[in-house]
Amino acid sequence: MSNSIRNIEPKSLWNHFADLNAVPRPSKKEERVKAFMMSFGESLGLPTRMDPVGNVIITKPASAGMEDRAPIVMQSHLDMVHQKNNATQFDFDTEGIKMYIDGDWVKADGTTLGADNGIGVATIMAILASTDIDHPAMEVLFTIDEETGMTGALGLQGGELTGKYLLNLDTEDDDELSIGCAGGVDVTVTKAYTEIDTPPAHTAYQLTMNGLNGGHSGMDINKGLGNANKLLNRILWVADAKFDIHLASFDGGGLRNAIPREATATVVVNEKEATDFEAFIKKTIVVIQQEYLVMEAGLNLDVVSADMPAKVMDLAAQKQILSALYACPNGVYRMSPDIPDMVQTSNNVARVLVGNGEIKVLCLTRSSVDSEKDDLAQAITANFINMQATVELSGDYPGWTPMPDSSIVDLMTDLYVEMYDDQPNVLACHAGLECGILGTNYPEMEMISFGPNIRGAHSPDEKVQISSVQKFWEFTLEALKRIPSAN
Repeated sequence: MSNSIRNIEPKSLWNHFADLNAVPRPSKKEERVKAFMMSFGESLGLPTRMDPVGNVIITKPASAGMEDRAPIVMQSHLDMVHQKNNATQFDFDTEGIKMYIDGDWVKADGTTLGADNGIGVATIMAILASTDIDHPAMEVLFTIDEETGMTGALGLQGGELTGKYLLNLDTEDDDELSIGCAGGVDVTVTKAYTEIDTPPAHTAYQLTMNGLNGGHSGMDINKGLGNANKLLNRILWVADAKFDIHLASFDGGGLRNAIPREATATVVVNEKEATDFEAFIKKTIVVIQQEYLVMEAGLNLDVVSADMPAKVMDLAAQKQILSALYACPNGVYRMSPDIPDMVQTSNNVARVLVGNGEIKVLCLTRSSVDSEKDDLAQAITANFINMQATVELSGDYPGWTPMPDSSIVDLMTDLYVEMYDDQPNVLACHAGLECGILGTNYPEMEMISFGPNIRGAHSPDEKVQISSVQKFWEFTLEALKRIPSAN
């Protein structure tokens, strides 16, 4: 890591971010970061505890002169998405994130950066450690497992918190105030299939779709980005109708909340059709590259000879999975009729794994309307049931219903206008924020979410803007001063 990052202003925030990023913190493997945060709170002499599901809660009394203000909750999540480029040698379980400065941006070397939600966590740490920042009485909630199920927020019990306002520091545009978000549900498809011996007189190829941007499957789903799973499957589906091919394996994508950047398949092709197959692949990828020229300039399909696999899918199962993947909805399903330019419902075909007699497909279906979320999940279920697969719906979490007339929204909007002489974008986002879940046990708590400019979250291109972090820091500190009295 470049030590120059520790010299960026505000130094306290960036030093805490560097310390945090030295700790491996993948979702569902947060033991080290939980211990790190417990030790941090205790080192400050602040009441620090862990709730039954593993969320860390730290309290700090009001600064002098702020004792009469309404108590607040500051909240961010400890886990981060672990994604890397295929060519990057990196062990997320043992290594800290390698960061560097590129102009006005902080980036990571071939991996996700962890600015989502590490900048929010570091901001709160800096406030907790400060002796000269004005603030009301604070309860800090560091949740776990936000990225792969929101189990920390789901497991938080009523009565743990007493604050009147909750400031969630987990959005990615510094001119936005988020007051609502989409809910989501995980769709998991599994099926066993019969393998057969690879037929003789065939040639093996490995096809790798790569060079795509990837991104956040909520915030970036409306950008027209390519999905490596869908694009590679599109090619295979057409090839299956034209040639004598057999699929041996398919391995694409990763986490549900990341748009797939890469996918690889191994196929065998009748030797007599090999030349025509190669020509078809070259022609088809050119067509796809032209379709995605603006958004995916790096899109590429590598085709190389492969070792002959011993087994391939039986043709019936092959046709079923290729057809079901082709038909599976992906991307924006419906735009909001009420809020301009907001995605209402979407699906991300996040992970496809085929091989050794097993099929697995993972999707994340999102919507700000629960009935539409259920409808799309049911449509995906019906699609895969047609191939006699097992479909499980899990991890269902609610959306966050906007309260545009709440006092915290008025306060933060007026403050933004005062500080920047411009109107903020007050909106609901298509990402999954924890506020909706937390609100089920704290319905009287007024909530708002904001953050600095982060780009490429959930992908190795993730970066955070230095000047925007400074703006976000100043806005946060001023907001703390403006929290009204408790009466």
